[in-house]
Amino acid sequence: MSSDKAQSWVYSEGYLPEDDTLLRARERAGQLGCTPVLPGSGAVLRVLAAAAQARAVVEIGTGAGVGSLYLLRGMPDDGVLTTIDIEVEHQRAAKEAFAEEGLRSTRTRTISGRALDVIPRLTDGAYDLVFVDADKESYPEYVEQALRLLRPGGVLAVDDALWHDRVADPARRDEVTTVIREIGRSARDDPRLVPALIPCGDGLLVAVRR
Repeated sequence: MSSDKAQSWVYSEGYLPEDDTLLRARERAGQLGCTPVLPGSGAVLRVLAAAAQARAVVEIGTGAGVGSLYLLRGMPDDGVLTTIDIEVEHQRAAKEAFAEEGLRSTRTRTISGRALDVIPRLTDGAYDLVFVDADKESYPEYVEQALRLLRPGGVLAVDDALWHDRVADPARRDEVTTVIREIGRSARDDPRLVPALIPCGDGLLVAVRR
């Protein structure tokens, strides 16, 4: 990447400054050792939720609630975020962020458990947006489940889609990079999807369900 391109990326990541609620949530994430969405990807998530008027959203991987806040800020006031994480401590931190945001308890449904045990119990075609940001090895299963959950016109978003700039390098063939690279290829070739790969944050793969 040229220095100008790198400078543009830094500029775009800071284009919308984060407020104290987001910054505190990001600090809790650091303390817990989870990696939240970067500001650029968060801003895109908010735009996607707003554009889709997403009233029913699933988030796979709550973390400390940074991505959750971005999604909720784009959703209508009656929208409900269902967020899933295997780590109870992470969800406790997210609930702290939700309280600081002043959200009604009815706006969020936090489910603790293994995502691949929880997601199959959710209703087919009932969701406007699904955001995937959990263990990378399970991304293929998460994406396939997301396509089942999404209504026609619903939006899929997958974080870390460029994975530390490794996905674009064909010489990188470690397991996680290979999995994420294949997710991008599959989305590109899937007739059910209209995809785009956005170089914000650590890469955000977005697609609309036909």
